[in-house]
Formats: sequence, C-alpha cells, structure tokens
Amino acid sequence: MEKMRKERNKEDEARPLFGLQSMEGLLLSWYDRCRRILPWREDPQPYHVWLSEIMLQQTRVEAVKEYYSRFLRELPTIRDLAAAPEDKLLKLWEGLGYYNRVRNLQKAALACVEQYDGQLPGDFEELKRLPGVGEYTAGAIGSIAFGLPVTAVDGNVLRVMTRLTADSSDVTSPETKKRITALVQDLQPEDRPGDFNQAMMDLGATVCLPNGVPKCGSCPLSALCESRRLGSMTEFPVKPPKKPRKKEDKTVLILFSENKTALHKRGNNGVLKNLWEFPNAEGALTEKEAEIWCAEKGMKLLRTERLPSYQHVFTHVEWKLSCYGVWVSGQPEEFLWLDLEGLEQRAVPSAFRPCCEEARKRLQ
Repeated sequence: MEKMRKERNKEDEARPLFGLQSMEGLLLSWYDRCRRILPWREDPQPYHVWLSEIMLQQTRVEAVKEYYSRFLRELPTIRDLAAAPEDKLLKLWEGLGYYNRVRNLQKAALACVEQYDGQLPGDFEELKRLPGVGEYTAGAIGSIAFGLPVTAVDGNVLRVMTRLTADSSDVTSPETKKRITALVQDLQPEDRPGDFNQAMMDLGATVCLPNGVPKCGSCPLSALCESRRLGSMTEFPVKPPKKPRKKEDKTVLILFSENKTALHKRGNNGVLKNLWEFPNAEGALTEKEAEIWCAEKGMKLLRTERLPSYQHVFTHVEWKLSCYGVWVSGQPEEFLWLDLEGLEQRAVPSAFRPCCEEARKRLQ
C-alpha cells in the first residue's frame, strides 16, 4: 500500500496542472456572485479581520457572528482589547472554547500598543511575530486588510487544491502544505489577493465540502478538477487515521451554601487551564464517595441530589461527567462562592455549561 502511494505521489508531481492558470478569473467571477455576506467582510478594518480570523479557528461561521458583534461592542479598538480585565475578556469569549486564542489576542494587542501605536502592522513578517498569529492568520490579515500579495492556506484551501490536482500526499505534512502554498501563491492575482483568498475559503466551506460528497455541480472550477475527472473526489484530501480520544470519568459536585454556589479555578496546565470550573473529582464517584469528598473539604453535608450525567468532547479527550447537587454548611476558602448574579458574571467553559444550568435553577 505504501509503495503504491509513493508511486502515485511521483505521478502527482509529474502530472501537468492543466488549466489551473485560468482558475483566477473563474474563481473571482464566482466569488463576486456568490460570496458569503459576513460582518467582518463588510468592514474589513485590520482589527476586525484579525478578530474574525482568531474566532473562526476551530469554530463555525454561524457560531462566530454573534460573538464577533458583541466583542466589538465591548472592545471596539485594539487599545480597549489590550486594557480589558481578564474576567471580562473570558466572559466575552465564553462558549467559543480554545481560550488560549483570546489570551494570545490580548497579548498581541498589548504588543500592538507598545510597538505600533495601537494598530496592527501592515507587514507580513511583523504580523507573524505577534502572539497567536501564524502563517495562515498573517496571510489572511495581510491580504484582506492590507492588500498584500500573500496566501492564506487553511484546511479549506488544502482540500480544494488536493482535489483540484488529485494530490494524494499526506495533507497534514508540512512538506505538502509548503508545496500547495507555493502553488496557490503562483496562482494568486496581484490586484485582488484578499478576494482570491476569501474565494478559496468560501469554495471549501460551501461547495468543496469536507467529510462527504462535494457539490461539483455548483463549483466554478469543476472543469479544471482532476479528482472529478477521475471520479475520486471523496478520496481527497489524504490524511493519516485519527488517534482515538482518551476517555476520562469525572464527578462534578455543584455545591450550595446560603444561596450561593462554588467555583474553583483550574491549574496552569492541561485542558481549560486557569479557567473557572465547578468543583470536581477524578473518577465516577458513588453518592457516598461524593459525601466523603465534601466532608474532607471541611463541609457539613445537609442534602445530596443525583443530577443527570453527560459527556463533553474535546479534540483529544472525552469526559464522562457524573453530577451531584450537594447542599452544605460552611464555605471553604479554596472555592469562590457566588450568588446567581456573581455566577452570571464569570466565564465558565462549555464543559461545565450543564452544571451552570443546574446551578441557576436552584439559585433563583
């Protein structure tokens, strides 16, 4: 199998890329007719483009729109972002996940205030030096906001290009991405680099779909597509098998004392680092074990209620969470005790959203 793949890769490299030089006109004409109307596109200021690109990492467009508008209402400039308290910043990001994105966003904003008078630099290499801004994000900001002739190759673009060229090399390898980026750079027009990059993104997001059959009948590049000619569209892009997610059991204890509930701040490592969570223990505790856990924390047990269990899936790990509502006397200082209003002001990650709902019901 490996030998066959290597032989096919040699064929891929040798195969002439018939017609791809004509894709610019076809793609931009389609984009002018069919582009998605998105708020950051209608006002492509550098800050707006940057914010949208960071939010869109690992997140669907429809989910981002409301967050994007609310974030800009609260923090309309890079200086506002740089000066925002962490609790406010995390609350604005609550539900989007991957919280390091917003922490890096603020670090980069601070760098912009210190080095570029509160503006994003209009240089590709300087953009890449900002925290959280990699090759793709710098390319998107540079081309869309500043008109720089640079590429923005993400998963959508890799999928489109590997299907167009029937490229069977491993799409996750740096060598493949480097080669495809160079190809896209050669095809990109100098006068509309941002529109070309966004057209490629839109084509991958709405037509050349992942995880299924692409909409070849709606594709402006279908006549140029090698995988369509071969009838092998769904074979691309080629990726190695995913590793199975690690599974972990946890028990969440939603503590209640004097009409307050308890939150705990996670440590500085692992998933959800430095974020607020409901107190929890490793493993699936029995009700008796949960009561012992509370007693060991110095709380006197008043009442225990078994609550619905649920699962939460991260990229590499899956949590199965057993839940108890526990009414106690005593409020250990290792926890932050909050009434309903205080709870609403804290950013609690999606993994504990069902616990938030259960707490709200009982703090009314």
